Amino acid sequence: MRSSDKIFVAGHRGMVGSAITRKLKGAGYNNLITRSSRELDLRDQLAVTEFFETEQPDYVFLAAAKVGGIVANNTWRADFLYDNLMIESNIIHQAHRSGVKKLLFLGSSCIYPKLAPQPLKEEYLLSGLLEPSNEPYAIAKIAGIKLCQAYRDQYGCNFISVMPTNLYGFNDNYDLQSSHVLPALIRKFHEAKEREEPQVVIWGTGSPLREFMHADDLADACLHLMEHYNDKAPVNVGVGEDISIIQLAELIKNLVGYKGRIVLDATKPDGTPRKILDVSKLHALGWRHKISLKEGLRQVYEDYITTPEKTMA
Repeated sequence: MRSSDKIFVAGHRGMVGSAITRKLKGAGYNNLITRSSRELDLRDQLAVTEFFETEQPDYVFLAAAKVGGIVANNTWRADFLYDNLMIESNIIHQAHRSGVKKLLFLGSSCIYPKLAPQPLKEEYLLSGLLEPSNEPYAIAKIAGIKLCQAYRDQYGCNFISVMPTNLYGFNDNYDLQSSHVLPALIRKFHEAKEREEPQVVIWGTGSPLREFMHADDLADACLHLMEHYNDKAPVNVGVGEDISIIQLAELIKNLVGYKGRIVLDATKPDGTPRKILDVSKLHALGWRHKISLKEGLRQVYEDYITTPEKTMA
């Protein structure tokens, strides 16, 4: 990419999209095209067609998606499947029609089978059954990968896919009904401390193992792959290390300074027992993460407590 190229960041207001936007600007790419959801409904085929015909972007980072944690995924199953299918289908198709030089599609590690061997290798895709609670979202993301591959096969489009691990960062979602586990824990412990509550209840047994990456690291990896990777196969993006949910809860409890007890509610679902990505392919391409979990948590908690609207979300 050249600094003068027109780059469309779809989903620039979300956690991932905003991180990519900051990274691009920091690297000298200032000819960025962005639209809020109010300005452009990416589920609207006609609106997306008109946008691409008018703007003619050279490169596309497809970070727009309807996302959420276990509760959101399991509650709004139709919305997660429909919205994500429409967003990715419209953008990928119009990127082909308008002659975009390269597109990077952001998938998710939930595409892999629930009981796949660990760590998760790229070739495990479609080798088994998905985790039922987030199956609609996972199917939509798998469709996005296959769309990129199909347009490459049929039309020669340079569309690539990356599979990020569990993410956290600035502009995260702290709504307890729709957030992922890490921001939900930050809010729970912070509010318990403020209210002097004696305990914080955590869903599940606390035993599932998860890998967490700062969104700024993901943005850095995406720019690296956009500049250096041009193959059909998806690429895992993660840190290659995991931690149990109870260990994560203890880390956040200590960071926040909460003095009460952690109570595990084993009647609630755990989700996938373990989910860690094999990132050997990414490392071979010359990229490794830079932000440790402890440092990343410190950054986002500081941001959380200094941004009033987040504490009232």
